[in-house]
Amino acid sequence: MTRDQLRDLYTAAAAALLVVVAALAGRPIQDRLRVGWPPVLATWDPHIGPGTPLAVLVAVATVAYGPALAARLPWRGLLASAWATATAWILSLALVDGWHRGIAEQLTTRNEYLQVIDRFDDIPAALRDFTHHILIDSPDNWPAHVAGHPPAATLTFVLLDRLGLRGGGWAGMWCIVVGATACVAVLVAVRALAGEGLARRAAPFLVLAPAAVWMGTSADAYFAAVAAWAVALLALAVTGRSVWFAGGSGLLFGLTCYLSYGLTLFAVVGAAVLWLGRRRLRERPVALPLLFLAGLAVVPTAFTVAGFDWWEAYRLLVTRYYQGAGGVRPYGYWVWANLACTVLITGLATAPALRRTTSAALLRRPDTDIRLPLLVTAALLALLTADLSGMSKAETERIWLPFAMWLLPSCALLPRPRVWLAAQAVLALLINHLLRTGW
Repeated sequence: MTRDQLRDLYTAAAAALLVVVAALAGRPIQDRLRVGWPPVLATWDPHIGPGTPLAVLVAVATVAYGPALAARLPWRGLLASAWATATAWILSLALVDGWHRGIAEQLTTRNEYLQVIDRFDDIPAALRDFTHHILIDSPDNWPAHVAGHPPAATLTFVLLDRLGLRGGGWAGMWCIVVGATACVAVLVAVRALAGEGLARRAAPFLVLAPAAVWMGTSADAYFAAVAAWAVALLALAVTGRSVWFAGGSGLLFGLTCYLSYGLTLFAVVGAAVLWLGRRRLRERPVALPLLFLAGLAVVPTAFTVAGFDWWEAYRLLVTRYYQGAGGVRPYGYWVWANLACTVLITGLATAPALRRTTSAALLRRPDTDIRLPLLVTAALLALLTADLSGMSKAETERIWLPFAMWLLPSCALLPRPRVWLAAQAVLALLINHLLRTGW
């Protein structure tokens, strides 16, 4: 074993120790943390379920054949296979808790979006009145997740309902099927910016991410996919595929900001993409930015004209956050325990992979390609900014899913991928079978 591989093991062990310390330190102050099994929102409940055999099968098959297939499949075939396998992995893990508990009921609980579908019969009126129901002491205050996000999040499920796709089952499957495309978007971006070889090596890690435990039970999987495609289309635009992709990227970036306030931090990832594609920007210094800005203006303009004030809503949300659990949960614990949650959603393999990528980005050795390290480092910087803000205390195992997807490509730099893939799969299976997660 080489010295670099030993460092990888030490880094993975340190990441595991961080999770253990967060769990032990959280026990005595559990009532203030407002989570059942620190540092994640869960309870200890060993169990198996209908999805267990499929989850084990997907894990074993991906570990055994994933790296080889990713290396030799045609590119479009790889993307299709990645989406299908990611969908099967997310779905099977969700079904460990059964159809109702694992999928159909997740978005119908008292804090979730489907609780307010009937209050959007008149959508323009609901948007004009949205900010009047954010604070806890306001009349008919919105449930936590509705109040905690711009209205595009809730409107997604309202529109599904209008299309006849009613109820938690359809909403849950929407999040799973759309959320699984996030790995495809990341692969497209990595190929465009850092080369096809690295994208192929990253593919099995994106497919078999422990984040799938929460991607099957949360609308944040859907948010992750929209943000990922915004970055992917921008990457295609700045690397010469088509300048028109810039307009689509801007449109999705605008939608991302109206799905989740915190995802405005994806501007950091977008800036990294622009820097990596700066040569193309010099060739199209007017058309590409104009198309991007035109697309970016669409969603904010539509919501503003409809009467929704993003800035006012965010100001009220900050107040609402501290009226609820955010005012009780101690910053001094969560500012580092959130990182333990990140270990759980990205897996032990990502810790040594990030060591390799951040080292390459900071040292900028002449023999090292820094394109992938810079992209991953930008995502890590966005995540750390969210952490330091204090607006992400707890529940980051689902809130940070969009950022987590962009840390996983760093695993392309790891040697012996099957060993690390196995570690990823075992972690996900253990979490899903030992804990009853809140999402």
